[in-house]
Amino acid sequence: MDGQDARARGERIAKWLARSGVASRRDVERMIEEGRVSLNGAPVTHPATFVTANDAVFVDKKLVEQPDHTRLWRYHKPDGLVTTHRDPEGRPTVFASLPEGMPRVVSVGRLDLNSEGLLLLTNDGALARRLELPSNGWLRRYRVRVFGVVDPKRLAELAGGSVFDGVKYGPIEASLDSKKGDNAWLTVALREGKNREVRRVMAGLNLHVSRLLRTSYGPFPLGELQPGELEEVPGRVLKSQLPRDNESAPAARGASKGRAPARRG
Repeated sequence: MDGQDARARGERIAKWLARSGVASRRDVERMIEEGRVSLNGAPVTHPATFVTANDAVFVDKKLVEQPDHTRLWRYHKPDGLVTTHRDPEGRPTVFASLPEGMPRVVSVGRLDLNSEGLLLLTNDGALARRLELPSNGWLRRYRVRVFGVVDPKRLAELAGGSVFDGVKYGPIEASLDSKKGDNAWLTVALREGKNREVRRVMAGLNLHVSRLLRTSYGPFPLGELQPGELEEVPGRVLKSQLPRDNESAPAARGASKGRAPARRG
């Protein structure tokens, strides 16, 4: 198929919706199976359906705008928000807290209800999936407050990988920063990012996590963002920091210091 034929045929709807920031391709495929996606008024039944610029795509009966250029934001997630678009328990969500005028976005990974700090948001679901991959080699850094007796030797052993409750975890860099009584602050860094990994590994060391704050994700820092604030990563910075195919991610470098308008969520 030549370039002209490809443009006439359009783009697979799962990829199109991912680029529109609706969800990752995998999640879009699930949404299609659930009957939540329609094209020009007809239900979409297969992710290989193609979309052109003249088509109207609806998700949950709401029109989805044509994909914009890829954008990325740094967001300081406050404690008490869930990282989901819809919560069956009715809890407040990250996406409902964003400023008016924000395009539809998805998160790069998640932070659980009681975790705080840096959460990357993008209007490109395919990019979100790409940045989540452990193969990028990107470190996710955390400041962690724990209750209990910290054993520096056991913290150091986490660098060789660990197994708790039958789950194998990759290397974790953990160090003791300070302690006062039975409370201590740790710096923790990991590349894999299993669900609730930091809390579960600390529990395996008989430490209770009372506060967890993500301070960076790969080359992107939390910086001076206050809870509820967000800031767009300049396009040139985003392009320079994206991992190349079949290569490890670039060494962590700070994002641009220029501030865009931000507001509290």
